[in-house]
Amino acid sequence: MPTTKTDLQPVFEKLRGILKKYEKHLTVVTDKPGEYYVDAGYSEQWKKNVCFGVAKVQKNYVSFHLMAVYGCPALLDGFSPELKKRMQGKSCFNFASVDPALFQELAALTKAGFEVYKKQGWV
Repeated sequence: MPTTKTDLQPVFEKLRGILKKYEKHLTVVTDKPGEYYVDAGYSEQWKKNVCFGVAKVQKNYVSFHLMAVYGCPALLDGFSPELKKRMQGKSCFNFASVDPALFQELAALTKAGFEVYKKQGWV
């Protein structure tokens, strides 16, 4: 049976929760059903605010974009091959169901990404 957007709601809520922990340090760009997007501060290098992360319901999965991984791929060192298998591109992870172990790893990766952004002065 195909996955429906209703089936994906618990996945979205868990992934949104990972990003939401950092909300007081970030700017919420979008917070609506099926999409949560947060920016960090301004980057002089890119002359714009830097995206921190996005959780978004797609057709058959929920995508979780963590932009710190794009700029600092070494953040993935030490994380499980199972989490890395969820990657699509350089900074996006896709999930069709709640996976507590992988979500715990993703939360740790998000925390590490937040620390990188702090060192850059973006948060």
